[in-house]
Amino acid sequence: MPPQSRIDLLQGTLDLLILRTLATGPKHGWAVSERIQQISQDVLQVNQGSLYPALHRLEKQGWIKAEWKTSELGRRARFYQLTAAGRKQLEREAGNWARLANAIGRVLELA
Repeated sequence: MPPQSRIDLLQGTLDLLILRTLATGPKHGWAVSERIQQISQDVLQVNQGSLYPALHRLEKQGWIKAEWKTSELGRRARFYQLTAAGRKQLEREAGNWARLANAIGRVLELA
Protein backbone atom coordinates (compact mmCIF):
# COMPACT_ATOMS: atom_id res chain seq x y z
CA MET A 1 0.00 0.00 0.00
CA PRO A 2 1.57 3.37 -0.98
CA PRO A 3 2.15 5.89 1.81
CA GLN A 4 -0.49 8.60 2.15
CA SER A 5 0.96 11.88 0.92
CA ARG A 6 -1.63 14.12 2.55
CA ILE A 7 -3.35 13.92 5.91
CA ASP A 8 -6.70 15.61 6.40
CA LEU A 9 -6.83 17.59 9.63
CA LEU A 10 -9.54 17.00 12.21
CA GLN A 11 -11.95 19.84 12.86
CA GLY A 12 -10.22 22.38 15.12
CA THR A 13 -6.75 20.97 14.58
CA LEU A 14 -5.76 23.76 12.19
CA ASP A 15 -6.66 26.34 14.85
CA LEU A 16 -4.40 24.56 17.33
CA LEU A 17 -1.52 24.42 14.83
CA ILE A 18 -1.87 28.12 14.01
CA LEU A 19 -2.01 29.12 17.68
CA ARG A 20 1.05 26.99 18.45
CA THR A 21 2.97 28.41 15.50
CA LEU A 22 2.19 31.97 16.59
CA ALA A 23 3.31 31.20 20.17
CA THR A 24 6.89 31.67 18.98
CA GLY A 25 6.21 35.20 17.76
CA PRO A 26 4.34 37.25 15.15
CA LYS A 27 4.18 35.87 11.61
CA HIS A 28 2.39 36.71 8.38
CA GLY A 29 0.03 34.11 6.94
CA TRP A 30 2.44 32.61 4.45
CA ALA A 31 5.08 32.19 7.19
CA VAL A 32 2.53 30.38 9.38
CA SER A 33 1.78 27.96 6.57
CA GLU A 34 5.47 27.43 5.77
CA ARG A 35 6.37 26.82 9.42
CA ILE A 36 3.65 24.19 9.87
CA GLN A 37 4.85 22.44 6.72
CA GLN A 38 8.50 22.64 7.81
CA ILE A 39 7.95 21.39 11.36
CA SER A 40 5.73 18.54 10.14
CA GLN A 41 8.42 17.53 7.64
CA ASP A 42 6.06 18.20 4.71
CA VAL A 43 3.30 15.93 6.05
CA LEU A 44 0.98 18.87 6.79
CA GLN A 45 0.38 21.43 4.07
CA VAL A 46 -2.05 24.24 4.80
CA ASN A 47 -3.54 25.80 1.70
CA GLN A 48 -4.56 29.45 1.58
CA GLY A 49 -8.22 28.49 1.23
CA SER A 50 -8.08 26.99 4.73
CA LEU A 51 -5.45 29.21 6.34
CA TYR A 52 -6.88 32.68 5.84
CA PRO A 53 -10.45 31.85 6.93
CA ALA A 54 -8.94 30.22 10.05
CA LEU A 55 -6.80 33.29 10.76
CA HIS A 56 -9.84 35.55 10.41
CA ARG A 57 -11.91 33.27 12.66
CA LEU A 58 -9.19 33.25 15.33
CA GLU A 59 -8.93 37.04 15.11
CA LYS A 60 -12.71 37.41 15.45
CA GLN A 61 -12.61 35.20 18.56
CA GLY A 62 -9.95 37.48 20.07
CA TRP A 63 -7.27 34.77 20.18
CA ILE A 64 -4.96 36.53 17.75
CA LYS A 65 -4.54 40.11 16.59
CA ALA A 66 -3.19 41.41 13.31
CA GLU A 67 -1.36 44.48 12.15
CA TRP A 68 0.07 45.58 8.83
CA LYS A 69 3.87 45.51 8.61
CA THR A 70 6.51 45.14 5.92
CA SER A 71 7.56 41.55 5.29
CA GLU A 72 11.13 40.34 4.77
CA LEU A 73 10.51 40.68 1.02
CA GLY A 74 9.56 44.35 1.38
CA ARG A 75 5.83 43.78 0.85
CA ARG A 76 3.06 44.89 3.15
CA ALA A 77 1.52 41.94 4.94
CA ARG A 78 -0.71 41.30 7.90
CA PHE A 79 1.31 39.92 10.80
CA TYR A 80 -0.59 37.85 13.34
CA GLN A 81 0.28 37.35 17.00
CA LEU A 82 -1.30 35.63 19.98
CA THR A 83 -3.30 37.59 22.51
CA ALA A 84 -3.46 36.67 26.20
CA ALA A 85 -6.78 34.95 25.48
CA GLY A 86 -5.10 33.10 22.62
CA ARG A 87 -2.38 31.78 24.93
CA LYS A 88 -5.04 30.43 27.30
CA GLN A 89 -6.92 28.86 24.38
CA LEU A 90 -3.69 27.28 23.15
CA GLU A 91 -3.17 25.68 26.57
CA ARG A 92 -6.74 24.33 26.59
CA GLU A 93 -6.57 22.99 23.04
CA ALA A 94 -3.11 21.46 23.50
CA GLY A 95 -4.34 19.68 26.62
CA ASN A 96 -7.42 18.40 24.80
CA TRP A 97 -5.29 17.23 21.88
CA ALA A 98 -2.88 15.39 24.20
CA ARG A 99 -5.79 13.57 25.88
CA LEU A 100 -7.32 12.67 22.51
CA ALA A 101 -4.00 11.41 21.08
CA ASN A 102 -3.38 9.37 24.22
CA ALA A 103 -6.85 7.80 24.07
CA ILE A 104 -6.49 6.96 20.36
CA GLY A 105 -3.06 5.46 21.05
CA ARG A 106 -4.52 3.22 23.77
CA VAL A 107 -7.31 2.02 21.45
CA LEU A 108 -4.85 1.27 18.65
CA GLU A 109 -2.62 -0.73 21.01
CA LEU A 110 -5.40 -2.77 22.56
CA ALA A 111 -8.07 -3.10 19.88
